[in-house]
Amino acid sequence: MENNGKTQFKLSRLVRTAASEIYVIWEGDTRVGQVHLHYAHDTIHAALLLEVDLAVTEEEDLLEAIDEDIVSSYMPSFEREDLLVTVFRAEEISSFSYSTDMDNLGPDDEED
Repeated sequence: MENNGKTQFKLSRLVRTAASEIYVIWEGDTRVGQVHLHYAHDTIHAALLLEVDLAVTEEEDLLEAIDEDIVSSYMPSFEREDLLVTVFRAEEISSFSYSTDMDNLGPDDEED
């Protein structure tokens, strides 16, 4: 899904705590991966778990979306050297939950 040459990603929050957040990343109906953000005072550590291969420009667009949609609400843009992102290639092997609600989340769902 492209708009003006940029890939459009949707970030659906799964979990939010006082010091962290987890989002599922969607491109249309395709689950792209997850981003786990950990807020440590003046630094944000992010683990980006990609389940699909993205071109370098798509990965840059995704990082920009994460920055604009999530990080900018926590940290001013002039402090971006304090945003540390590690990108992983991931594959979901299985998941476990006592609740089945998590299994049915789609690109239009968001947990609060």
